[in-house]
Amino acid sequence: MPLRLNRLPGVVLISIAATMWGLDGLIRKPLSETTSATTIVFGEHVVLVLLTLPLLIPALRSLWQAGPRYVAAGVAVGAGASAIATILFTKALFHGDFVTVFVLQKAQPLIVVAGAWLLLGEQPRPGFVWFLLPALAGIWLVALPQPLDPHAHGLVPIVETLTAAVLWGMGTVLGRYLSRRLTFDHISTVRFAFGLLASACMLPIVGADAFSSAHDSFWIAVLAVVTGFLALGLYYYGLKRTPALLAAIGELAFPVTATLIGIYVFDSSLRWTQWVGIALTVGVISLLPARRRKIVSAPAREPAVAAT
Repeated sequence: MPLRLNRLPGVVLISIAATMWGLDGLIRKPLSETTSATTIVFGEHVVLVLLTLPLLIPALRSLWQAGPRYVAAGVAVGAGASAIATILFTKALFHGDFVTVFVLQKAQPLIVVAGAWLLLGEQPRPGFVWFLLPALAGIWLVALPQPLDPHAHGLVPIVETLTAAVLWGMGTVLGRYLSRRLTFDHISTVRFAFGLLASACMLPIVGADAFSSAHDSFWIAVLAVVTGFLALGLYYYGLKRTPALLAAIGELAFPVTATLIGIYVFDSSLRWTQWVGIALTVGVISLLPARRRKIVSAPAREPAVAAT
């Protein structure tokens, strides 16, 4: 399987993973009626750790041998991007406002661009802006039925979504950093392990139950396998050979897919401007493999983090 996946550009695998993440609203949203966000995320991580249990000791050993900076990055990815960000995003969905949640997710690529530049030394080439700006414009058009008159409903989902976007954005940057010393399956295993610890700590803080009903637990397990285990496996396999800057645009397949789910499953309507946004974003994502070849062919500068 790795040999077959290796034939695909890394950014394509990232876009496929992001599309799979966009489908999780089909399960996560209905669960909000009977189960707390923290319980859902904790249950996901229990399943994910069980699935990667044979790799846990080798992954932690590899992380420790990589050095203190890598250990800190692994903890940050697991606790921040995997646990806290997912809890905040799930809570934002609980408010029932898909528009606010997904239009604010467009801040994530900006965070990745800044983080990759500061921490990884990945300076965007001059032409990169012509990919980033259309992709962000497409997300804006998709998420807002009235793009020239945006409305955000409530401060709480705004704060929750923006915080999740920051944590996920930095998770992309730090995941790329970890890929220098760890294999893709070890990165996923480390992420799940520290995510389980963080979500377990959150349970008593928010007063949530560890587990839900048998019905909800089944769907939480499905959520963990499809949008966690499988999607993140593809994601980290692709991220190992994809600059974080390009990965940020590939991840925009997530809000596009999620918005379409909101439209066709949760009875939202689609205006012509939203169709333009979808076409624009999908077009940018489809051109990413060609853009990646141009970036890879350029001489690489020693990253700032590695030099410290």
